[in-house]
Amino acid sequence: MEVKAKIGQRIRQLREVSSMSQKDLAYSADLDRSYIASIENGSRNVSIVNIEKLATALNVTLKEFFNDATFN
Repeated sequence: MEVKAKIGQRIRQLREVSSMSQKDLAYSADLDRSYIASIENGSRNVSIVNIEKLATALNVTLKEFFNDATFN
């Protein structure tokens, strides 16, 4: 699996565990909802700055974000 898809899968997983919609996550991270959708479906490169915004909005550290079986 390509890294873009892995990151998208992890964001979707954390978002669903947090019972957040894409719109809620986008608002909390100060990003556009369509951008969240494109990240989750693996079609978008996402910067580390935006990964940090998303992790913060999902209440996880960057270490927790990347410390998952998804990335092994």
